Formats: sequence, structure tokens, C-alpha cells
Amino acid sequence: MITNSYSAAGLAALAGLVFAGGAQAASSNASTATGSSTGKVVAPIVLTHTTGAALNFGSFSIGTTGGKVDVTPAGVATVTKQVTFAPGGTTPAADQFVVTGEKKTAFTIATTGGSVSNGTSTMTFTTTSSVANASTGKDGVYSFTVGGKLTVAGTETGGAYSGSYTATVAYD
Repeated sequence: MITNSYSAAGLAALAGLVFAGGAQAASSNASTATGSSTGKVVAPIVLTHTTGAALNFGSFSIGTTGGKVDVTPAGVATVTKQVTFAPGGTTPAADQFVVTGEKKTAFTIATTGGSVSNGTSTMTFTTTSSVANASTGKDGVYSFTVGGKLTVAGTETGGAYSGSYTATVAYD
């Protein structure tokens, strides 16, 4: 028969190994690593109205039934019904804007309608941008134009009319 004899010191050493091994196994159940993070501040988008530019419907006569004055974003003007352009008057023109912002970044363009008034009479108009969506170039700049369609009732008084509308740009 084989008998094993253990000393108290040997058993204590064996127990220490078992518990030490258990402690090592517990630390392998967790691990820590450092991640990375990034971010980018995008240049703000800025819309500037070109100095001296205006959506100009030109000089025209209205007749008794009115009509429309249409100026395309390319600056080409036409009239309908009894509206006719006045010889020697102001030339119709599209309005102009410049967008600056982040290089090669897409954005949208929205324009509102408006009205022109001479203090006595008012005429309303709608607007159309040369593009609805665009991207800034490699220099972060883009230019666009705005045309409009003016509704003439035929009852307006003579005189110089002025007004405004809004153009808005936003990154996509």
C-alpha cells in the first residue's frame, strides 16, 4: 500500500498556488485599450449679396389688364399680356450672390418670393435660383443668380418700385 504524507508547510504552499492561479485567471477576464477619436470643425457657410446687383424687372408699361414680367436666372426677360418694356428704360437683370464655406462641400439654396412697392401700389413676385443644390469649389466659393416673375395687375400707379426677398443656403 502506498501512503502519502503531506507536511503542513507543503499543503500551505499548494493552497497558495491554487489561489494564486485563481487570481491570475480572474485578471484575464478583463482588458483595457486606448481608443482614438477625431473631429472636424467645418468652416461656416456664408451667403453674401453681390454689391450693386438686384433682381431688376426693368422699366415697363402695364396696359389695363396687366400681365407678368419674367426675368430668368440668366437675366433673360420676357413680358406677357399687355405688359411691354419701355424703350430707353432700365434693363432687366438677375440678382447675384456668392457663397463661401468649406471647400468642396454640398449645400442647398432656397429663395422666397417678395413684393415691390412705390408707397401707393404693390406688386408681388416669385423667385427662382439658377440652381437648387451646389457645391463649393476647391477654393470654398460658389456664385449663383436669382431670377423672378413679377405679377402686374394693370392698376398700379406709375413710379419707381422697390422691395426685397430672402435667399438662404445650408450645408447638405
